[in-house]
Amino acid sequence: MITLLDAALSRQQLKARMPFRYGIATMTEVPHVFLQLTFDFDGTTGKGVSADHLPPKWFTKDPDRDLDEEIEEMFLVLRTAVKHARAISAATPFAFWRELYAAQAKWGEANNIPPLLAQFGVTLVERAMIDAYCHAHYTTLETALHKNLFGIELGAIHDSLADSQPGDWLPAEAPREVFARHTVGLSDPLTDDEIPDEDRVADVLPQSLTACIRFYGMRHFKLKINGETARDQERLARMAQIFATECGSDYAFSLDGNECFHEVATFKNYVGELQAKVGDADFWSKLLFIEQPWHRNVALSPEIGELAAAWPDRPPIIIDESDAELTSLPTALKLGYAGTSHKNCKGIFKGVANACLLAQRRSQGLPAMMSGEDLSNVAPVAVLQDLAAQACLGITSVERNGHHYFAGLTQFPAALQNAMLTNHADLFTKEVTGWPRLDVREGHINLGTVLSAPFGYAGELDLSGLAKETLD
Repeated sequence: MITLLDAALSRQQLKARMPFRYGIATMTEVPHVFLQLTFDFDGTTGKGVSADHLPPKWFTKDPDRDLDEEIEEMFLVLRTAVKHARAISAATPFAFWRELYAAQAKWGEANNIPPLLAQFGVTLVERAMIDAYCHAHYTTLETALHKNLFGIELGAIHDSLADSQPGDWLPAEAPREVFARHTVGLSDPLTDDEIPDEDRVADVLPQSLTACIRFYGMRHFKLKINGETARDQERLARMAQIFATECGSDYAFSLDGNECFHEVATFKNYVGELQAKVGDADFWSKLLFIEQPWHRNVALSPEIGELAAAWPDRPPIIIDESDAELTSLPTALKLGYAGTSHKNCKGIFKGVANACLLAQRRSQGLPAMMSGEDLSNVAPVAVLQDLAAQACLGITSVERNGHHYFAGLTQFPAALQNAMLTNHADLFTKEVTGWPRLDVREGHINLGTVLSAPFGYAGELDLSGLAKETLD
């Protein structure tokens, strides 16, 4: 049986090198937490780590709530998940996760905590458990998924997958490199000459979109929109020109609405005007998909299905924030969505089941896609575990922006910086100033050491230099 033996929580406050404006929020700093868990796996002890930002205004897009209040609520969600985990004894990692998911869902409903937020705590426990299991059993995430060492019961999540295994649907071999899909935030400068002197970042990394393309060789992009038609048209038109100049025809992009549309019908007209007034047919042929344009209050309503029926030539539209429950993706597909996103903050086992469901649909000749999205993840744990999961699910265009809005590992202790350079020389490079940053080359990220590690990061991590948080 699997039981939780010990737990510890650490925190590092991170300051952004430039503001990141997404949806209704602008991030200038954020808490980054590390959860260390020790498990007993039938007499074998395993230690694992998970990590993530605690980003206000993403899990609950409430413009009226205080930022500190939201952060404290995220800590509460995490502490509650650990408390529930201490009481669980289960035969497999998947069975452990199911019990934890159910306990947290019941608590969340009783305390008016939305499912997306409530289960965030579960995902941190789940990730640390997966890491601990892989370390204890000397395996990798890729091997464990293909051999179903976690005991994943796909039919327990999606009925149509009963009697099948993850290895039946996931790629036979995870890609060893992926596109880094570069985020262009709502306030990001597009060219260097539009950056006021007082806003210029005093480090060696690029700041504007044009500079990022030249520095990293970016070819995939995630463009934020906010529903202000004139403003979005002007910025997208400028970006279309930049892409044509800097990338030629070798690029692709997605649009992210961050739930900015509260009325279902207006979005069709909005897209029509964009396509008529921005770029040309070649530009729009590069569109991969549109991510979560509608607010979660309406995104899974019957009205979406009615719009889809009346809009047969719509671009692919996927859910992201609305993928809050195990039934969210099947509901979305029935309404006409093309698929969903994967983020580790929404869960590994859930992501695996969703990827398998979408693969099953593709085998039936039905449209189905899963994108790789970001929570502004950074090293030394979160971004590596995210990349490992994305690759195992077969996703080859993964949003990455943590390296853009945060200056590498400058804000972490030297021991963690050195661990990344020593154990992941294909993923990190040492800047001229001495600190490591993500090594994006020709728009790609190399995942060799990420996939050969148990779960993302290799070696032992010294977290002793981080601030300790109570779990009681």
